Amino acid sequence: MFNLILFGPPGSGKGTQSERLISRYGLKHLSTGDLLRSEIANQTLLGLEAKSFMDRGELVPDEVVIGMIRSALDANPQAKGFLFDGFPRTKAQSEALDTLLSTRGEAINVVLALEVTEEELVKRLLNRGLTSDRSDDRDEQVIRARIAEYHKKTTAVADHYRQFGKVVSIKGEGTVDDIFDALCGEIEKRKAA
Repeated sequence: MFNLILFGPPGSGKGTQSERLISRYGLKHLSTGDLLRSEIANQTLLGLEAKSFMDRGELVPDEVVIGMIRSALDANPQAKGFLFDGFPRTKAQSEALDTLLSTRGEAINVVLALEVTEEELVKRLLNRGLTSDRSDDRDEQVIRARIAEYHKKTTAVADHYRQFGKVVSIKGEGTVDDIFDALCGEIEKRKAA
């Protein structure tokens, strides 16, 4: 079982690279946003609980999100591993994920962080805004605020995993293939260990 967290600010290419990593390594993609939507659509107990918080304009508590992740892990016993996307976002979530995985005899193997300059991110997102329906990709101030929020939130998660030597920064600028090769190189080092 190989579990990884892929970090990257908006516009870093995380979506593109996630798809390629999932395909190459047979990983199951775990996006908390997708899990929430699925649980709510299927009207599971966790989904109904999450919806009640969301309907009140509140954040879904960590224990509900962890419950959804537990359900997703249980539902995929054949998976070769998981790629976590959008989770964890806080130190508490990191610790809860570590605890959940350890009860299964598993752990996060590596945290891959795509590093892209802010100017490049802004350029990419404004470009994406020309062809997407996303209004948040059309306003430079909104884009810069999203990038700042990403850095503010993920610093604690990176610090948590850094203490275990699990965080690797990958240059997220260059060709899609070069970035993919760098990501795969880091995964291969850990799979061989």
